[in-house]
Amino acid sequence: MAKGDLLDRWSQPPTGPESRPRYLLRKVLRHAYWARTEGFHRLVEEDRLDPRERIRTAVAKARWRRANPLKPGTARPVFVVGLQRSGTNMLMRGFDEDPSVEVHNENDGALFERFQLRSDDSLTRVVRNSRHRLVLIKPICDSQRTDDLLDLVGANARALWVYRNAEDRARSEVSKFGQAPLIAVRAVAEGDESRWQGRRHSSSSIALARSFDLTTMSPHSASALFWVLRNQQFFDLGLDARDDVILVSYDDFAARPADEMRRVCAFLGFPYSPALCAHVEARESHGRESLGIDPRVAELVSAMTNRLEQARRHQEQR
Repeated sequence: MAKGDLLDRWSQPPTGPESRPRYLLRKVLRHAYWARTEGFHRLVEEDRLDPRERIRTAVAKARWRRANPLKPGTARPVFVVGLQRSGTNMLMRGFDEDPSVEVHNENDGALFERFQLRSDDSLTRVVRNSRHRLVLIKPICDSQRTDDLLDLVGANARALWVYRNAEDRARSEVSKFGQAPLIAVRAVAEGDESRWQGRRHSSSSIALARSFDLTTMSPHSASALFWVLRNQQFFDLGLDARDDVILVSYDDFAARPADEMRRVCAFLGFPYSPALCAHVEARESHGRESLGIDPRVAELVSAMTNRLEQARRHQEQR
């Protein structure tokens, strides 16, 4: 088997449970595959793998804590949730530049195991011990628990549900994760709660997933369908009716970084600074060729897009 084929095979998500040694091997080979297909520089930048950058950030935060001796547990917990490949890293990176913000990405081993929260106790411990103004946490694989997480850490908490144009996200997801969208939709259709993708879906969402022939569906169509199912959870969980959750559009953020960051900061009660979005180059969504999304899925995407935009406008009018 060619080296490229081997890396491609190991970059795909597992179809069932796997041991920790196998998981770690797959993780290494997955990063090798991404470095080959997307470029080493992009991998380092997206995953913040440069040790110099990490050290610089850690030192700046330590200096801020010394100069601002806040009482532990006074930080506002903020959850960044939604769906992978939707611009959450862009948001996290901006806040990580501010030394008054403590940031926990999904690769933080103290809080996450295989990108999922280790336990409620570990989460509350991080929040309780923080000596920053905000403690930003990205439990994106636990987004279906957003309501529970908010209630767990107290009335001061906030959540940012990030979403992105479904087709642009599908391009990004399939490019990086291959067949993963099909595995995700199958988990919903089968009610497989051993996978985070299959948890806390309504009976109507499960029936919707089962109504498609997943043996013939393309990965891009599956990605768009899972986008619908995941964003449906925003409404099924009643997050649209909560004052402690707002929708954040990646596309609007990319087009007007300063405006969107000001909106987010106002919601969090956090002072806006241009440094929070200095890393974002204002741009419009890419107008690439169609992905050939299943027509029925495309209709569902259109309806969900309208629903999200309407909910977002309602939030802005509160």
